[in-house]
Amino acid sequence: MFITDYIKEVYGAVKSLLTGMKVTGHYFTHHKEIITEQYPDNRDTLKMADRFRGEVVLIHDEHNEHACTGCSACELACPNGTIKIINKFDVSPEGKKKKAIDTFVYHLELCTMCNLCIQACPTDAIKMAQTFEHSVYDRSQLTKKLNHEGSKLREGVE
Repeated sequence: MFITDYIKEVYGAVKSLLTGMKVTGHYFTHHKEIITEQYPDNRDTLKMADRFRGEVVLIHDEHNEHACTGCSACELACPNGTIKIINKFDVSPEGKKKKAIDTFVYHLELCTMCNLCIQACPTDAIKMAQTFEHSVYDRSQLTKKLNHEGSKLREGVE
């Protein structure tokens, strides 16, 4: 009984090894496409996949305007408090108070790149960038202010 179980395990291990070597041998003899990136030598030509999740960025146009209304949906959707939106109230020329973002704080060191904040944003104001090199010596550099100085809400966004 013991000897037959042992022989079956050895046979299964050898079969598994040969199956893996067969797959490796197939890729070795049939060159199709090189999928290995020569990083960091190819930084200039490196193209990440479209679905790659880098870091959250607030999209600004050429007039330094964004679509973030300060609704805090992204902040609520974040499972670990990566995003903090500080709101202010702007007074329109008609005298009406309107909520606007004062500071959009993003803690990259806490972000798990889960994409829940992007899905929660009703105005598509934020997206995941293609950046991936985030190594720093000081962790305070990983806390970022996403809205640019002097930026404002784009006209027509509610």
